Amino acid sequence: MNPITAIVQRNLLNYIRSKGRVFGALFMSMFMLMMFSFLMKSSMSGLDAPMNYLISGVIIMSVFQVSVNNSSDILSDISSGYMREVLVAPIARTQISMGNVLSGAVIATLQGVVTMTVGIILGLRINILQILLLTVVMLVSAMAFSAIGLFLATISRNSPAFQTISSMIMMPLTFVSGAYIPTTMIPGFLLPIVYLNPLTYTTSIFRYIALGAYTLDTGELVEQGMALNIGGFVIAPLMGLAITILIGAFFFVLCVRKFDQADFSTIKVAAGMRGGGAAARR
Repeated sequence: MNPITAIVQRNLLNYIRSKGRVFGALFMSMFMLMMFSFLMKSSMSGLDAPMNYLISGVIIMSVFQVSVNNSSDILSDISSGYMREVLVAPIARTQISMGNVLSGAVIATLQGVVTMTVGIILGLRINILQILLLTVVMLVSAMAFSAIGLFLATISRNSPAFQTISSMIMMPLTFVSGAYIPTTMIPGFLLPIVYLNPLTYTTSIFRYIALGAYTLDTGELVEQGMALNIGGFVIAPLMGLAITILIGAFFFVLCVRKFDQADFSTIKVAAGMRGGGAAARR
């Protein structure tokens, strides 16, 4: 079996067996979906499709959070000794990174599809082509976010540190991405963070597709937060998606370098957890 496929299958099985994680992720997505659909609909009354605008932001936000949080699985692999055995196997470090990134992306995309399905029930109006395009965007962006999360996990070395670092990064990026608050309403001193935030560009392309804003000109896209005007240079939604892919590729390279330099010989292996853990084999 291909090493990447094996890693993806293992991580997917571990996630499915963790009922608490699955329920928690779905519950938070449904809660945010309900809150924004009913409580904030009136604040977007000026838009032609306010439900599409709000729900699309919640969907991509759930993909972002699940992608980053699932990257912490590798910390369990390190502490159990499983990762040490993987690193000495005849497997390229690139394949190890790709397997973990892809598994996190698949899980996040499935979460996003479930959230999108519930969103359609609540009032998200999209056609089949839009559903397919949004799913592709979810998968591509989830891979970028998983690469970022995996890099944070490799430099954290333990779960408490990862949770602290990821929270410090995810919270600010969430609120300046335009998913909850339009970028046009964000104070000027925060705009540099907005421009450097990959979630900003993912939110833009996601809303661009969900709203079917293909006929809007550049000025209208900027006004509605689906394009960014940086000193007269406009970043359109498709260009923003390309930027997100580049950011993801950059962090993927960093992950590979971290695995190349990895030395887990000093990590204490928990009793009975060699080879990926007893729980993982049951």
